[in-house]
Amino acid sequence: MHETRAAHPKKNESPAIPEDRGILSPDQAQTATGHFDLDSPEWSLNRELSWLAFNRRVLAEARDERNPLLERINFLAIIGSNLDEFFMKRIGGLKQQVGARVKLLSTDGRTPQQQIDECYEVIRELLDQQQRLETEVLGLLARENIHIRRYADLNRRQQEDMDRYFHDNIYPLLTPQGMDPAHPFPFISNLSLNLLVATRHKEGEHSYLSRIKIPAGAGIPRLVRVEARRHVYVFFEDIVANNLDAVFPGMVVESCTRFRVTRNAITNRLMDQAVDLLVMIESALRERKFAEIVRLEVDADMIPHHRIMLASQLRLDSRKDVFAVDGIMAKCDLRELVAIERPGLHYPAHMPVDHPKISQDAPNIFHLIREEGPFLLQHPYQSFTATVERFLKEASVDPKVMVIKMTLYRTSANSQIIEYLLDAARNGKQVAVVVELMARFDESANIHWATHLEQAGIHVTYGVVGLKTHSKVIFVVRRDHDGLMRYAHIGTGNYNAVTARLYSDLGLLTSDADIGKDLTEFFNFLTLGYAPQRRYKKLLPSPNYLKKVFLGKIARELEHQSKGRGGLIQCKVNALTDTDVIRALYQASQAGVHIDLIVRDSCLLRPGIKGLSENIRVIAIAGRFLEHSRIYYFKNGGAEEYFIGSADLMQRNLDRRVEVVAPVETPALRAELRGILNLQLADRRGAWDMQGDGSYVQRRPQPDGEQRSAQEILIELNRKKLADEQKVMKRQRRIPKRKKS
Repeated sequence: MHETRAAHPKKNESPAIPEDRGILSPDQAQTATGHFDLDSPEWSLNRELSWLAFNRRVLAEARDERNPLLERINFLAIIGSNLDEFFMKRIGGLKQQVGARVKLLSTDGRTPQQQIDECYEVIRELLDQQQRLETEVLGLLARENIHIRRYADLNRRQQEDMDRYFHDNIYPLLTPQGMDPAHPFPFISNLSLNLLVATRHKEGEHSYLSRIKIPAGAGIPRLVRVEARRHVYVFFEDIVANNLDAVFPGMVVESCTRFRVTRNAITNRLMDQAVDLLVMIESALRERKFAEIVRLEVDADMIPHHRIMLASQLRLDSRKDVFAVDGIMAKCDLRELVAIERPGLHYPAHMPVDHPKISQDAPNIFHLIREEGPFLLQHPYQSFTATVERFLKEASVDPKVMVIKMTLYRTSANSQIIEYLLDAARNGKQVAVVVELMARFDESANIHWATHLEQAGIHVTYGVVGLKTHSKVIFVVRRDHDGLMRYAHIGTGNYNAVTARLYSDLGLLTSDADIGKDLTEFFNFLTLGYAPQRRYKKLLPSPNYLKKVFLGKIARELEHQSKGRGGLIQCKVNALTDTDVIRALYQASQAGVHIDLIVRDSCLLRPGIKGLSENIRVIAIAGRFLEHSRIYYFKNGGAEEYFIGSADLMQRNLDRRVEVVAPVETPALRAELRGILNLQLADRRGAWDMQGDGSYVQRRPQPDGEQRSAQEILIELNRKKLADEQKVMKRQRRIPKRKKS
């Protein structure tokens, strides 16, 4: 049995809140009898603008009064972090194309410069909304006795305390740098916050310009607490700006304003030209440090000729690439406030529960998987520590385990995963780890882990030249009583205990023999780095295989539909941008196949176009957890198929990355996946309906309907599952009383 499609919102339901439009003007939809050129740019949305639309939804969460106040602050910080990354990755890449005079148009028919210009328009609108919201939420914080104050608004005693703090904790860290013929314009590091200070001698008229870099990281707070017993904070740079007499003794300070730069994160290194991948990545990191600057942020009240001077020195267009900030600069640092322990201002406390079948006092996990498995893991609803980490921990010490292999894309700073791999090596296991050095912004950490693992005698490889290894797999070979057995964890998320509590992900623990054989071939491909033409019975790896299979399954649904068996495709992914997949989905829709897509961020397909995509609906889920899992469902004429894995429907995932997608075949586990899909498709709290022009409309619950989001329901369902399982186990353990004779 399967539930197919949740009902669309009806006209008499509570009015939805439309998201701000402007991504793409609605085209004149052709009639159902008209011809659609599927190669035409009009049937594709722009990837960059679609990703910015995702950030509109994040901003809506910050605006939503149903969310607790400090969680709204967190969403505000996330927007700042997301936009930083967008400039580093996407705008940086587009600027490189402009500089190289690339003439190739995007799939929606835009030149690189057109994309930059339109992105800037949307970003400025987003920043304006973000600024207005900042003012609002800071006012709400003040009502809760949490204050961010200007130094000038502190009382005299507080100012004196901050002055002492400056001399004891800040002044030794500062390095003022002059800007004159003897002191060339200084190097400005990526995302650093800086003060531009203009001074002059008391009796002179000549102004001197200096730069002061505000120290960040290494335990230095951006928000300095003024009093130990009260939540009153002042910004680090504000303390510096009000103690400049110590930095420039005997000088008159004419002005002091902030600025911040963003550098391109895209380097020009080509992997196939690298003799040593590790050396290449280390070199690319150094290159990134000095990469081209793509954005300059300045205080809104910065003197105009200072702004022009900075833009000129940084080789930016002062009219386009400079963004004036009227409020908090680097809003990502607002996350420091989120650590305040005020339960009423946070989401209700959530502790991941044990998997119902893998409780803490259960016997050997390999016996469990073999005898009662496979198991579907749902994070963050279920504990990552008690499942994935336990799987690796037991493998590291189990005397019967002979081999452990895994892929490592991103992991946390104090990773237990790394410790268990080291333990396994010390215990004589054969351990092989494929570390992806090119996981962007985690390159340094992964180089560190790779070196650390190699020094412990672990076989470390860096995957296949030209391909990123993005798969999430642990593979264990164990000598059981009846011979060698292969066990595996295949997931949708990284082996990172921190994000496992923040991201919604899935995992499969299995001892399926065919999957085990496939993983043997898969890891041989990774460690050899060649011979990709391998045979797989159940796994769907990429590149070269996954995309062909998916396109074939979409075509199969079209065939089922044509024969009256009702085609149905449902996919839950982070992004849908691959043009071949979009074309196939359009063709399936034209044939009458019903298609439900749950796409977290970028979606280039246009749903709801009559005659083209009227059988396709796209929703996006925003909420407490970042939706990160991938689920693929094909009705297949009643012989249903479910898959989970690491791959999104993007060209880079399908053609340029090593991914693994695995079938979920057990009826009970399929029922779990069906439950997740149905909950999200019916969600009226966290879901947004995508329109044909690329905009989104937020759903609203009916007054008498379910008010909770799918994520909230899944928290409760997993708690209930565990409680029910514990009751069953308790009854099974109960010893019956002896009857009296």
